[in-house]
Amino acid sequence: MNSKNHTTTFTFLALSIFLVLTSCLDTDKKTTTVTVDSTSEKEVQKTVYASDVIPFFDHWKLILGDGSNAGFATNFENKDFFYTTNDGESNWVVYKAPNAGDTHGTSNNTRTELAQAKKWYPKTANDKLTATLKVMNVSATGDARVAASHAVVVGQIHSADGHENEPLKIFYKKFPGHTKGSVFWHYEINTAGDDNSGRWDYSTAVWGNDFSVVGPEENTYPEEPKEGIALGEEFSYEIEVKDGIMNLKFTSEGHEAKTFTKNLIESEYTTTAAIPEQTQKLFVPIGQDGVERKNGYTGEGLFFKLGTYNQTNGKSPEVNKNWCSGAETHGGDIQKQYEDGNYAEVWFKTAEISVSDQAVSNEGYFAKND
Repeated sequence: MNSKNHTTTFTFLALSIFLVLTSCLDTDKKTTTVTVDSTSEKEVQKTVYASDVIPFFDHWKLILGDGSNAGFATNFENKDFFYTTNDGESNWVVYKAPNAGDTHGTSNNTRTELAQAKKWYPKTANDKLTATLKVMNVSATGDARVAASHAVVVGQIHSADGHENEPLKIFYKKFPGHTKGSVFWHYEINTAGDDNSGRWDYSTAVWGNDFSVVGPEENTYPEEPKEGIALGEEFSYEIEVKDGIMNLKFTSEGHEAKTFTKNLIESEYTTTAAIPEQTQKLFVPIGQDGVERKNGYTGEGLFFKLGTYNQTNGKSPEVNKNWCSGAETHGGDIQKQYEDGNYAEVWFKTAEISVSDQAVSNEGYFAKND
């Protein structure tokens, strides 16, 4: 009797100990699994900001494609206009702007673009901007006879004073159906007098064509450039302004490097007779036939811009056959424009800025245009 009871008690105790141990092991196992999954989930959700990729955003204020000024863009993103991506090899900063929407200042065009927080004066300047980028999309629609159609500006020098004109705009332009597009740069005159309506641009080709090459009909395109740049193909620009002279350098693997020089403080366009033939054909017929101040941009504060300044808009070509593209805008609906390719998108991999000691605050420009 006692032996049987002892055996039963022992069996019961052994079974209890086994169940307790098993329960503890299961609990530990479940706890470990939850911890691992939670850590993994946090790692996947970590945001890579533009300022992690290119750490120079304390020099700029960011204008978004809805016309707003986002200010200094450190640890900032906006999924509609400004964010980062990875192409499998490198992180890139994405700047995206639709054909139509709210715009910044007096421009007809949308932009997601950095504007330098300081301005500097060309005569005493020692300022520099470099960037490596690739254009991923230009508008799918637009009037081929309009020079600005299917184009985007990826870098600028802008004046903060006077007429607020632009001594430099760097363009990329590609017609639908073409594999290669063109890279070219513009100089806009700093118009003499108070009336700026006669201002015009002079365009210089880098790879491919210049601004003036257009289609003969609305949906008929010129010949594809032989030495052009494809969408998704990297290229770099370097802009340096020193002692009144602007020096430009463009490089891209597989293409000839190109350099250019332009005097910003002494004009070559001070008389009607000096207006170039390209301008005579492109701008003079629509009344843009001004002349430039003798001393160019001397005395005006200039500043760099970088990003996506979409040149294709929905304005009627009847208003201006060079700048009004008549493209699809879906009434300004941004998402619909993105869905059918009516936007500009540019990715930047690297960029650097060097600012001279003589540079001063550019707050006056933002106060006028925000």
